[in-house]
Amino acid sequence: MPYAIITVDKPNSLGLRNQTRAEHLAYLEANKEKLLAAGAKIDDEGEGGYGGVILVDTEDRAEAEAFIQNDPFTKAGLFAGIEVVRWRKAFFNFEKLV
Repeated sequence: MPYAIITVDKPNSLGLRNQTRAEHLAYLEANKEKLLAAGAKIDDEGEGGYGGVILVDTEDRAEAEAFIQNDPFTKAGLFAGIEVVRWRKAFFNFEKLV
């Protein structure tokens, strides 16, 4: 069962997010074989970014935790909170799985 990593940015940290974004995206690209999905949480207008959701394809909590700890956003101190939880794929890629 994969892990969902849900992050929340520190207040007023859009500048830090934007400064670190290219390095973060390169990290995701270098590890894309581990990812089911990844993306920023944004407002209804499609602006900004105030956290994210990453679905990591692993059965190992330690691996999921290491993944987010090595993310450049984490290393830059962007996040106010990080939640790592198991995630059951009930529907995925337009298909019912359970």
